[in-house]
Amino acid sequence: MEQNDSPDDPVAETGSDRLALRYAALSDVGRVRKDNQDSGYASENLLVIADGVGGAARGDVASSTAVQALRRLDGPPPADLIEALAGAIHRAHDRIAELVEQQPELDGTSTTVTAALFDGHRIGLAHIGDSRGYLLRDGTLSQLTKDHTFVQSLIDEGRITEEESRTHPHRNLILRAVDGVHETDPDLFYIELAPGDRLLLCSDGASGVLDHERLTDILGSGSIDYAVVELIRASLDAGSSDNITCVVADVVDPAVPDDGPPLAAASTGPMIVGAAAEQPRRAGQGSKSFFRGHRGGDTGEIEPVPGEEPAPVGARPVDPEELRYAPQEPHRGRWVKTVGALVVLALVLAVAAVLGYRYSQRQYFVAGHDSRVAIFRGVQADIPGVRMNRVAQQTDVTIASLPDFPAEQVRAGIPAESLRDARQIVARLDDAVRICPTPTPTPTPTPTPTGRGTGQAGGSPSAQPSPTASPTPTATPTPTATPTPTAGASATLAPPDCVEATP
Repeated sequence: MEQNDSPDDPVAETGSDRLALRYAALSDVGRVRKDNQDSGYASENLLVIADGVGGAARGDVASSTAVQALRRLDGPPPADLIEALAGAIHRAHDRIAELVEQQPELDGTSTTVTAALFDGHRIGLAHIGDSRGYLLRDGTLSQLTKDHTFVQSLIDEGRITEEESRTHPHRNLILRAVDGVHETDPDLFYIELAPGDRLLLCSDGASGVLDHERLTDILGSGSIDYAVVELIRASLDAGSSDNITCVVADVVDPAVPDDGPPLAAASTGPMIVGAAAEQPRRAGQGSKSFFRGHRGGDTGEIEPVPGEEPAPVGARPVDPEELRYAPQEPHRGRWVKTVGALVVLALVLAVAAVLGYRYSQRQYFVAGHDSRVAIFRGVQADIPGVRMNRVAQQTDVTIASLPDFPAEQVRAGIPAESLRDARQIVARLDDAVRICPTPTPTPTPTPTPTGRGTGQAGGSPSAQPSPTASPTPTATPTPTATPTPTAGASATLAPPDCVEATP
Protein backbone atom coordinates (compact mmCIF):
# COMPACT_ATOMS: atom_id res chain seq x y z
CA MET A 1 0.00 0.00 0.00
CA GLU A 2 1.39 3.37 -1.03
CA GLN A 3 2.10 6.08 1.49
CA ASN A 4 -0.39 8.96 1.25
CA ASP A 5 0.88 12.10 2.95
CA SER A 6 -1.93 14.42 1.91
CA PRO A 7 -2.83 16.54 4.93
CA ASP A 8 -6.45 16.70 3.78
CA ASP A 9 -6.85 12.94 3.91
CA PRO A 10 -7.93 11.80 7.41
CA VAL A 11 -6.14 8.49 6.98
CA ALA A 12 -2.99 9.88 5.43
CA GLU A 13 -0.88 9.20 8.47
CA THR A 14 -1.79 5.52 8.56
CA GLY A 15 0.47 4.65 5.64
CA SER A 16 1.17 1.02 4.81
CA ASP A 17 0.33 -0.26 8.28
CA ARG A 18 -3.39 0.41 7.87
CA LEU A 19 -5.48 -2.57 8.96
CA ALA A 20 -8.62 -3.91 7.29
CA LEU A 21 -11.83 -5.71 8.25
CA ARG A 22 -13.26 -8.99 7.02
CA TYR A 23 -16.92 -9.13 8.03
CA ALA A 24 -20.09 -11.20 7.97
CA ALA A 25 -23.63 -10.43 9.15
CA LEU A 26 -26.74 -12.55 9.65
CA SER A 27 -30.20 -12.00 11.14
CA ASP A 28 -32.96 -14.44 12.07
CA VAL A 29 -36.55 -13.76 13.12
CA GLY A 30 -36.35 -16.55 15.70
CA ARG A 31 -38.90 -19.18 16.67
CA VAL A 32 -41.38 -16.97 18.52
CA ARG A 33 -41.64 -13.53 16.90
CA LYS A 34 -43.79 -12.97 13.83
CA ASP A 35 -41.57 -10.29 12.32
CA ASN A 36 -37.95 -9.19 12.55
CA GLN A 37 -37.40 -5.86 14.31
CA ASP A 38 -33.58 -6.15 14.32
CA SER A 39 -31.41 -4.46 11.70
CA GLY A 40 -27.72 -4.96 10.95
CA TYR A 41 -25.08 -3.45 8.67
CA ALA A 42 -21.48 -4.45 7.94
CA SER A 43 -18.83 -3.05 5.63
CA GLU A 44 -15.08 -2.45 5.56
CA ASN A 45 -15.60 0.83 7.47
CA LEU A 46 -18.74 0.43 9.57
CA LEU A 47 -20.48 -2.17 11.75
CA VAL A 48 -23.98 -1.53 13.14
CA ILE A 49 -26.58 -3.38 15.24
CA ALA A 50 -30.03 -1.87 15.96
CA ASP A 51 -32.72 -3.72 17.90
CA GLY A 52 -36.16 -2.16 17.41
CA VAL A 53 -38.55 -1.83 20.34
CA GLY A 54 -42.26 -1.16 20.07
CA GLY A 55 -44.26 -4.24 19.13
CA ALA A 56 -47.39 -2.87 17.46
CA ALA A 57 -45.61 0.49 17.15
CA ARG A 58 -43.26 -1.04 14.54
CA GLY A 59 -39.82 -1.34 16.06
CA ASP A 60 -38.62 -2.47 12.62
CA VAL A 61 -39.18 1.09 11.36
CA ALA A 62 -37.03 2.53 14.16
CA SER A 63 -34.14 0.08 13.70
CA SER A 64 -34.05 0.40 9.92
CA THR A 65 -34.21 4.21 10.23
CA ALA A 66 -31.18 4.14 12.53
CA VAL A 67 -29.22 1.92 10.15
CA GLN A 68 -30.06 4.14 7.17
CA ALA A 69 -28.83 7.21 9.08
CA LEU A 70 -25.61 5.54 10.21
CA ARG A 71 -24.71 3.94 6.88
CA ARG A 72 -24.06 7.44 5.48
CA LEU A 73 -20.81 7.24 7.45
CA ASP A 74 -19.67 4.31 5.29
CA GLY A 75 -16.80 5.87 3.38
CA PRO A 76 -13.42 7.41 4.04
CA PRO A 77 -13.17 7.81 7.82
CA PRO A 78 -13.81 11.30 9.19
CA ALA A 79 -11.27 13.11 11.31
CA ASP A 80 -13.36 12.63 14.45
CA LEU A 81 -15.04 9.22 14.57
CA ILE A 82 -16.89 9.94 17.81
CA GLU A 83 -18.35 13.21 16.60
CA ALA A 84 -19.51 11.58 13.37
CA LEU A 85 -21.23 8.72 15.23
CA ALA A 86 -22.96 11.05 17.68
CA GLY A 87 -24.24 13.20 14.80
CA ALA A 88 -25.59 10.19 12.90
CA ILE A 89 -27.46 8.91 15.97
CA HIS A 90 -28.94 12.35 16.51
CA ARG A 91 -30.10 12.41 12.88
CA ALA A 92 -31.75 9.02 13.43
CA HIS A 93 -33.48 10.48 16.50
CA ASP A 94 -34.82 13.41 14.44
CA ARG A 95 -35.95 11.17 11.61
CA ILE A 96 -37.89 8.87 13.96
CA ALA A 97 -39.58 11.95 15.43
CA GLU A 98 -40.61 13.02 11.90
CA LEU A 99 -42.02 9.57 11.13
CA VAL A 100 -44.07 9.52 14.34
CA GLU A 101 -45.45 12.96 13.51
CA GLN A 102 -46.43 11.77 10.03
CA GLN A 103 -47.76 8.41 11.25
CA PRO A 104 -49.15 8.63 14.81
CA GLU A 105 -49.55 4.86 14.94
CA LEU A 106 -45.74 4.67 15.26
CA ASP A 107 -45.83 6.53 18.58
CA GLY A 108 -43.84 4.53 21.12
CA THR A 109 -41.34 3.05 18.68
CA SER A 110 -37.64 3.12 19.58
CA THR A 111 -34.40 1.27 18.92
CA THR A 112 -31.10 0.36 20.48
CA VAL A 113 -27.93 1.27 18.58
CA THR A 114 -24.42 -0.16 18.78
CA ALA A 115 -22.13 1.11 16.00
CA ALA A 116 -18.38 0.84 15.33
CA LEU A 117 -16.70 3.20 12.84
CA PHE A 118 -13.24 2.04 11.66
CA ASP A 119 -10.34 4.24 10.52
CA GLY A 120 -7.71 1.59 9.85
CA HIS A 121 -6.26 1.46 13.36
CA ARG A 122 -9.08 1.84 15.84
CA ILE A 123 -12.83 2.01 16.08
CA GLY A 124 -14.99 4.75 17.48
CA LEU A 125 -17.83 3.02 19.26
CA ALA A 126 -21.29 4.47 20.01
CA HIS A 127 -23.76 2.56 22.19
CA ILE A 128 -27.25 3.09 23.57
CA GLY A 129 -29.61 0.35 24.79
CA ASP A 130 -28.96 -3.34 25.46
CA SER A 131 -27.38 -4.59 22.24
CA ARG A 132 -23.74 -5.47 22.86
CA GLY A 133 -20.23 -5.17 21.48
CA TYR A 134 -17.45 -7.69 22.24
CA LEU A 135 -13.73 -7.99 21.43
CA LEU A 136 -11.94 -11.34 21.25
CA ARG A 137 -8.17 -10.90 21.54
CA ASP A 138 -5.67 -13.74 22.09
CA GLY A 139 -8.49 -16.06 23.19
CA THR A 140 -9.86 -13.65 25.80
CA LEU A 141 -13.33 -12.15 25.28
CA SER A 142 -14.07 -8.65 26.61
CA GLN A 143 -17.46 -6.95 26.69
CA LEU A 144 -16.99 -3.45 25.30
CA THR A 145 -20.45 -2.03 26.04
CA LYS A 146 -22.61 -1.69 29.12
CA ASP A 147 -26.35 -2.36 29.00
CA HIS A 148 -28.69 0.55 29.67
CA THR A 149 -31.25 -1.63 31.45
CA PHE A 150 -32.92 -1.96 34.82
CA VAL A 151 -31.24 -5.30 35.56
CA GLN A 152 -27.81 -3.79 34.78
CA SER A 153 -28.43 -1.22 37.50
CA LEU A 154 -29.15 -4.11 39.88
CA ILE A 155 -25.87 -5.75 38.84
CA ASP A 156 -23.99 -2.49 39.41
CA GLU A 157 -25.49 -2.28 42.90
CA GLY A 158 -24.47 -5.87 43.65
CA ARG A 159 -28.05 -7.02 44.14
CA ILE A 160 -27.95 -9.70 41.42
CA THR A 161 -25.28 -11.46 39.34
CA GLU A 162 -24.79 -11.48 35.59
CA GLU A 163 -26.09 -15.05 35.47
CA GLU A 164 -29.21 -14.13 37.46
CA SER A 165 -29.89 -11.22 35.11
CA ARG A 166 -30.47 -13.66 32.22
CA THR A 167 -33.62 -15.01 33.88
CA HIS A 168 -34.68 -11.92 35.82
CA PRO A 169 -38.36 -11.05 35.14
CA HIS A 170 -37.43 -7.41 34.42
CA ARG A 171 -34.53 -8.11 32.05
CA ASN A 172 -36.33 -6.47 29.09
CA LEU A 173 -36.86 -3.10 30.76
CA ILE A 174 -34.67 -0.67 28.79
CA LEU A 175 -33.81 2.70 30.33
CA ARG A 176 -32.24 4.42 27.30
CA ALA A 177 -32.95 4.16 23.56
CA VAL A 178 -33.29 6.22 20.39
CA ASP A 179 -37.00 7.07 20.32
CA GLY A 180 -37.38 10.52 18.76
CA VAL A 181 -38.67 11.91 22.08
CA HIS A 182 -35.88 11.90 24.66
CA GLU A 183 -32.49 13.37 23.89
CA THR A 184 -29.99 10.75 22.78
CA ASP A 185 -27.19 10.11 25.25
CA PRO A 186 -25.01 7.33 23.79
CA ASP A 187 -21.81 6.02 25.34
CA LEU A 188 -18.93 7.14 23.08
CA PHE A 189 -15.35 5.83 23.22
CA TYR A 190 -12.39 4.50 21.19
CA ILE A 191 -10.94 0.98 21.02
CA GLU A 192 -7.45 0.41 19.59
CA LEU A 193 -7.28 -2.69 17.37
CA ALA A 194 -4.55 -5.14 16.42
CA PRO A 195 -4.25 -7.84 13.74
CA GLY A 196 -5.99 -11.02 14.86
CA ASP A 197 -8.71 -9.24 16.84
CA ARG A 198 -12.30 -10.39 16.26
CA LEU A 199 -15.24 -8.04 16.88
CA LEU A 200 -18.83 -9.06 17.61
CA LEU A 201 -21.89 -6.82 17.65
CA CYS A 202 -25.14 -8.61 18.50
CA SER A 203 -28.70 -8.02 19.66
CA ASP A 204 -29.88 -9.36 23.00
CA GLY A 205 -31.45 -12.31 21.21
CA ALA A 206 -27.92 -13.78 21.31
CA SER A 207 -26.24 -12.12 24.31
CA GLY A 208 -29.30 -12.71 26.48
CA VAL A 209 -29.05 -16.51 26.27
CA LEU A 210 -25.37 -17.25 25.50
CA ASP A 211 -23.01 -16.84 28.43
CA HIS A 212 -19.47 -15.50 28.27
CA GLU A 213 -17.88 -18.92 27.96
CA ARG A 214 -20.14 -20.03 25.10
CA LEU A 215 -19.55 -16.80 23.17
CA THR A 216 -15.80 -17.24 23.59
CA ASP A 217 -15.96 -20.81 22.34
CA ILE A 218 -17.93 -19.92 19.20
CA LEU A 219 -15.92 -16.82 18.31
CA GLY A 220 -12.64 -18.58 18.94
CA SER A 221 -13.19 -21.32 16.35
CA GLY A 222 -13.88 -21.17 12.64
CA SER A 223 -14.30 -18.38 10.12
CA ILE A 224 -16.47 -15.29 10.46
CA ASP A 225 -19.16 -16.97 8.33
CA TYR A 226 -19.13 -19.97 10.63
CA ALA A 227 -19.29 -17.66 13.66
CA VAL A 228 -22.45 -15.77 12.63
CA VAL A 229 -24.27 -18.98 11.66
CA GLU A 230 -23.21 -20.83 14.82
CA LEU A 231 -24.10 -17.87 17.07
CA ILE A 232 -27.65 -17.85 15.76
CA ARG A 233 -28.00 -21.63 15.85
CA ALA A 234 -26.69 -21.79 19.41
CA SER A 235 -29.02 -18.96 20.48
CA LEU A 236 -32.04 -20.79 19.08
CA ASP A 237 -30.95 -24.02 20.78
CA ALA A 238 -30.57 -22.11 24.05
CA GLY A 239 -34.23 -21.05 23.86
CA SER A 240 -33.98 -17.47 22.62
CA SER A 241 -37.47 -16.01 22.16
CA ASP A 242 -36.32 -12.84 20.39
CA ASN A 243 -34.99 -11.85 16.99
CA ILE A 244 -31.27 -12.65 16.68
CA THR A 245 -28.78 -10.54 14.72
CA CYS A 246 -24.99 -10.87 14.73
CA VAL A 247 -22.19 -8.97 12.97
CA VAL A 248 -18.69 -10.48 13.19
CA ALA A 249 -15.53 -8.85 11.84
CA ASP A 250 -11.87 -9.91 11.80
CA VAL A 251 -9.10 -7.32 11.97
CA VAL A 252 -6.40 -8.26 9.42
CA ASP A 253 -3.22 -6.80 8.02
CA PRO A 254 -3.66 -6.64 4.21
CA ALA A 255 0.11 -6.73 3.75
CA VAL A 256 0.36 -10.17 5.38
CA PRO A 257 -0.86 -13.04 3.14
CA ASP A 258 -3.04 -15.68 4.76
CA ASP A 259 -5.18 -18.62 3.76
CA GLY A 260 -8.47 -16.75 4.15
CA PRO A 261 -10.75 -15.57 1.35
CA PRO A 262 -10.33 -12.12 -0.21
CA LEU A 263 -11.53 -9.18 1.79
CA ALA A 264 -15.30 -9.22 2.01
CA ALA A 265 -15.57 -5.66 0.73
CA ALA A 266 -13.95 -6.66 -2.52
CA SER A 267 -16.34 -9.56 -3.15
CA THR A 268 -19.65 -8.80 -1.49
CA GLY A 269 -19.77 -5.11 -0.64
CA PRO A 270 -21.75 -3.84 2.33
CA MET A 271 -24.15 -6.29 3.98
CA ILE A 272 -27.62 -5.20 5.20
CA VAL A 273 -29.65 -7.70 7.21
CA GLY A 274 -32.90 -7.83 9.17
CA ALA A 275 -35.59 -5.16 9.01
CA ALA A 276 -33.32 -2.69 7.19
CA ALA A 277 -33.07 -5.12 4.26
CA GLU A 278 -36.82 -5.84 4.28
CA GLN A 279 -38.07 -2.29 4.86
CA PRO A 280 -38.37 -1.23 1.18
CA ARG A 281 -40.71 -4.16 0.55
CA ARG A 282 -42.80 -3.27 3.60
CA ALA A 283 -43.15 0.27 2.28
CA GLY A 284 -44.41 -0.97 -1.08
CA GLN A 285 -41.12 -0.39 -2.90
CA GLY A 286 -39.02 -3.04 -4.55
CA SER A 287 -41.69 -5.73 -4.17
CA LYS A 288 -41.97 -6.00 -7.94
CA SER A 289 -39.11 -5.76 -10.40
CA PHE A 290 -39.32 -3.30 -13.26
CA PHE A 291 -37.59 -5.92 -15.48
CA ARG A 292 -39.66 -9.10 -15.42
CA GLY A 293 -37.24 -11.17 -17.46
CA HIS A 294 -33.77 -9.93 -16.58
CA ARG A 295 -31.62 -12.50 -18.38
CA GLY A 296 -29.12 -10.41 -20.24
CA GLY A 297 -31.67 -8.99 -22.64
CA ASP A 298 -33.85 -12.11 -22.85
CA THR A 299 -37.49 -11.18 -23.55
CA GLY A 300 -38.94 -14.60 -22.85
CA GLU A 301 -41.20 -13.21 -20.11
CA ILE A 302 -42.52 -10.22 -22.06
CA GLU A 303 -46.23 -10.55 -22.78
CA PRO A 304 -46.83 -11.49 -26.45
CA VAL A 305 -48.58 -8.99 -28.73
CA PRO A 306 -51.97 -10.42 -29.84
CA GLY A 307 -52.12 -11.14 -33.57
CA GLU A 308 -54.77 -9.75 -35.91
CA GLU A 309 -56.89 -11.76 -38.34
CA PRO A 310 -56.37 -10.57 -41.92
CA ALA A 311 -59.36 -8.82 -43.42
CA PRO A 312 -61.20 -10.72 -46.19
CA VAL A 313 -60.28 -9.75 -49.74
CA GLY A 314 -62.46 -6.90 -50.98
CA ALA A 315 -64.01 -6.24 -47.56
CA ARG A 316 -64.37 -2.68 -46.35
CA PRO A 317 -61.90 -1.88 -43.60
CA VAL A 318 -63.56 -1.50 -40.20
CA ASP A 319 -63.56 2.06 -38.88
CA PRO A 320 -62.46 1.99 -35.22
CA GLU A 321 -64.81 4.84 -34.35
CA GLU A 322 -67.73 3.07 -36.02
CA LEU A 323 -66.94 -0.09 -34.10
CA ARG A 324 -66.70 1.88 -30.87
CA TYR A 325 -70.22 3.30 -31.15
CA ALA A 326 -71.88 0.25 -32.75
CA PRO A 327 -74.88 -1.22 -30.84
CA GLN A 328 -73.80 -3.90 -28.39
CA GLU A 329 -75.73 -6.99 -27.42
CA PRO A 330 -77.22 -6.51 -23.94
CA HIS A 331 -75.57 -8.47 -21.15
CA ARG A 332 -78.31 -10.46 -19.53
CA GLY A 333 -77.98 -11.41 -15.85
CA ARG A 334 -75.18 -8.95 -15.08
CA TRP A 335 -77.03 -7.45 -12.12
CA VAL A 336 -77.63 -10.93 -10.68
CA LYS A 337 -73.91 -11.66 -10.75
CA THR A 338 -73.14 -8.28 -9.20
CA VAL A 339 -75.59 -8.76 -6.33
CA GLY A 340 -74.36 -12.28 -5.73
CA ALA A 341 -70.76 -11.12 -5.58
CA LEU A 342 -71.67 -8.37 -3.12
CA VAL A 343 -73.53 -10.85 -0.88
CA VAL A 344 -70.60 -13.26 -0.87
CA LEU A 345 -68.20 -10.41 -0.12
CA ALA A 346 -70.39 -9.22 2.76
CA LEU A 347 -70.51 -12.73 4.24
CA VAL A 348 -66.74 -13.09 3.97
CA LEU A 349 -66.20 -9.73 5.66
CA ALA A 350 -68.68 -10.59 8.41
CA VAL A 351 -66.99 -13.92 9.15
CA ALA A 352 -63.57 -12.27 9.10
CA ALA A 353 -64.81 -9.56 11.46
CA VAL A 354 -66.21 -12.10 13.94
CA LEU A 355 -63.06 -14.21 13.87
CA GLY A 356 -60.88 -11.12 14.16
CA TYR A 357 -62.82 -9.85 17.15
CA ARG A 358 -62.62 -13.21 18.91
CA TYR A 359 -58.90 -13.30 18.28
CA SER A 360 -58.48 -9.75 19.57
CA GLN A 361 -60.16 -10.64 22.85
CA ARG A 362 -57.44 -13.21 23.52
CA GLN A 363 -54.78 -10.50 23.34
CA TYR A 364 -53.47 -8.35 26.18
CA PHE A 365 -51.44 -5.18 26.53
CA VAL A 366 -50.35 -2.80 29.29
CA ALA A 367 -51.23 0.89 28.97
CA GLY A 368 -52.46 3.89 30.94
CA HIS A 369 -55.99 4.29 32.29
CA ASP A 370 -57.09 7.19 34.51
CA SER A 371 -53.40 8.15 35.02
CA ARG A 372 -52.55 4.65 36.27
CA VAL A 373 -51.03 1.53 34.75
CA ALA A 374 -53.66 -0.98 33.71
CA ILE A 375 -53.85 -4.34 31.93
CA PHE A 376 -56.14 -4.27 28.89
CA ARG A 377 -57.76 -7.22 27.18
CA GLY A 378 -58.00 -6.79 23.41
CA VAL A 379 -55.92 -4.91 20.88
CA GLN A 380 -54.85 -1.29 20.56
CA ALA A 381 -57.07 -0.33 17.66
CA ASP A 382 -59.89 2.12 17.16
CA ILE A 383 -62.78 0.96 14.96
CA PRO A 384 -65.87 3.20 14.86
CA GLY A 385 -68.72 1.52 16.69
CA VAL A 386 -66.65 -1.43 17.90
CA ARG A 387 -64.91 -1.60 21.26
CA MET A 388 -61.67 -3.50 20.67
CA ASN A 389 -60.33 -3.49 24.24
CA ARG A 390 -61.37 -3.09 27.84
CA VAL A 391 -59.61 -2.84 31.21
CA ALA A 392 -58.96 -6.30 32.59
CA GLN A 393 -57.04 -5.24 35.70
CA GLN A 394 -56.37 -1.82 37.21
CA THR A 395 -53.21 -1.29 39.28
CA ASP A 396 -52.09 1.21 41.90
CA VAL A 397 -49.00 2.21 39.89
CA THR A 398 -49.32 5.79 38.65
CA ILE A 399 -47.74 6.74 35.33
CA ALA A 400 -46.32 9.88 36.93
CA SER A 401 -44.32 7.77 39.41
CA LEU A 402 -42.42 5.92 36.64
CA PRO A 403 -39.09 7.04 35.11
CA ASP A 404 -39.40 8.86 31.79
CA PHE A 405 -38.72 5.99 29.41
CA PRO A 406 -40.98 3.34 31.04
CA ALA A 407 -43.69 6.00 31.34
CA GLU A 408 -43.49 6.68 27.59
CA GLN A 409 -43.70 2.94 26.93
CA VAL A 410 -46.86 2.71 29.03
CA ARG A 411 -48.44 5.69 27.26
CA ALA A 412 -47.70 4.05 23.91
CA GLY A 413 -48.88 0.62 25.11
CA ILE A 414 -46.76 -2.46 25.81
CA PRO A 415 -47.96 -5.62 24.01
CA ALA A 416 -48.11 -8.84 26.04
CA GLU A 417 -48.29 -12.42 24.86
CA SER A 418 -50.75 -13.47 27.59
CA LEU A 419 -52.37 -12.27 30.80
CA ARG A 420 -49.50 -13.80 32.74
CA ASP A 421 -46.99 -11.92 30.59
CA ALA A 422 -48.94 -8.70 31.14
CA ARG A 423 -48.81 -9.18 34.91
CA GLN A 424 -45.06 -9.74 34.70
CA ILE A 425 -44.72 -6.46 32.77
CA VAL A 426 -46.69 -4.69 35.50
CA ALA A 427 -44.41 -6.26 38.12
CA ARG A 428 -41.36 -4.90 36.30
CA LEU A 429 -42.92 -1.46 36.18
CA ASP A 430 -43.81 -1.70 39.86
CA ASP A 431 -40.15 -2.30 40.69
CA ALA A 432 -39.19 0.85 38.76
CA VAL A 433 -41.62 3.28 40.46
CA ARG A 434 -40.50 6.09 42.74
CA ILE A 435 -41.47 5.37 46.35
CA CYS A 436 -42.83 8.27 48.39
CA PRO A 437 -40.49 9.16 51.31
CA THR A 438 -41.92 8.68 54.82
CA PRO A 439 -42.03 12.09 56.63
CA THR A 440 -40.54 12.27 60.15
CA PRO A 441 -43.06 13.72 62.69
CA THR A 442 -42.02 17.07 64.28
CA PRO A 443 -42.12 17.08 68.12
CA THR A 444 -44.65 19.52 69.66
CA PRO A 445 -43.24 21.64 72.55
CA THR A 446 -45.15 21.44 75.88
CA PRO A 447 -44.94 24.58 78.14
CA THR A 448 -44.06 23.93 81.82
CA PRO A 449 -45.70 26.39 84.29
CA THR A 450 -43.74 27.52 87.36
CA GLY A 451 -45.61 28.98 90.34
CA ARG A 452 -44.21 31.97 92.31
CA GLY A 453 -45.71 33.87 95.23
CA THR A 454 -46.81 33.00 98.69
CA GLY A 455 -46.33 29.28 98.21
CA GLN A 456 -43.29 27.36 99.37
CA ALA A 457 -40.59 26.35 96.93
CA GLY A 458 -41.76 23.57 94.73
CA GLY A 459 -45.31 24.93 94.67
CA SER A 460 -46.40 23.99 98.22
CA PRO A 461 -48.84 26.45 99.86
CA SER A 462 -47.67 28.47 102.88
CA ALA A 463 -48.90 27.43 106.29
CA GLN A 464 -49.58 31.10 107.38
CA PRO A 465 -52.67 32.77 105.92
CA SER A 466 -52.30 36.15 104.30
CA PRO A 467 -53.12 39.09 106.54
CA THR A 468 -54.85 40.89 103.70
CA ALA A 469 -58.62 40.91 103.94
CA SER A 470 -59.28 40.15 100.33
CA PRO A 471 -57.04 37.50 98.79
CA THR A 472 -55.40 38.76 95.67
CA PRO A 473 -53.31 36.49 93.47
CA THR A 474 -49.78 37.62 93.67
CA ALA A 475 -48.24 35.39 91.02
CA THR A 476 -49.18 34.39 87.51
CA PRO A 477 -47.96 31.03 86.24
CA THR A 478 -45.70 31.61 83.26
CA PRO A 479 -43.86 29.13 81.06
CA THR A 480 -40.16 29.23 81.79
CA ALA A 481 -38.36 27.46 78.95
CA THR A 482 -39.94 27.24 75.53
CA PRO A 483 -38.11 24.52 73.54
CA THR A 484 -37.35 25.34 69.95
CA PRO A 485 -38.98 22.73 67.68
CA THR A 486 -36.58 20.73 65.52
CA ALA A 487 -37.48 20.67 61.87
CA GLY A 488 -38.32 17.12 60.81
CA ALA A 489 -37.84 15.61 57.36
CA SER A 490 -40.58 16.53 54.98
CA ALA A 491 -41.50 14.54 51.87
CA THR A 492 -40.31 16.06 48.62
CA LEU A 493 -42.58 13.81 46.54
CA ALA A 494 -46.23 13.06 46.91
CA PRO A 495 -48.74 10.99 44.93
CA PRO A 496 -49.23 10.71 42.01
CA ASP A 497 -45.51 11.49 41.41
CA CYS A 498 -44.65 8.58 43.68
CA VAL A 499 -46.27 5.51 45.21
CA GLU A 500 -46.68 5.19 48.97
CA ALA A 501 -44.79 2.26 50.42
CA THR A 502 -46.98 -0.53 51.78
CA PRO A 503 -46.31 -1.51 55.42
